[in-house]
Amino acid sequence: MQPEDIIKQYEAKINLHHFNEVEPLLSDECVIWFADGSYSGKTEIQAAFEKTWQTLNNDMYWLEHVVWIAKGDNVATCIYQFNWETEIDSKTIAGKGRGTTVLRKENEEWKIIHEHLSPFA
Repeated sequence: MQPEDIIKQYEAKINLHHFNEVEPLLSDECVIWFADGSYSGKTEIQAAFEKTWQTLNNDMYWLEHVVWIAKGDNVATCIYQFNWETEIDSKTIAGKGRGTTVLRKENEEWKIIHEHLSPFA
């Protein structure tokens, strides 16, 4: 698989709302920066994902305008617009922001080593 395939899988698996689906795509050394905090390692990342999934109802997440700004034999980086939609108090709300994901080849498999998501200012 190529980095593009991993990003597509990641996008799809997040919407399953089960960390065991997302976890194989992450490096053991993964660091994720969300608007609400920074999370290092799979245990912290799992807690952050599960908190979000428990808080939001029927949430969906997707990417648009993915641009690969660096690609090499062992590292690849993309930037994109992320989008989300959820239901809170029976009302649909949505938002978007910008993201960066860095992938690293580990034992011949591409893994997400870093993700940074932030809302548009």
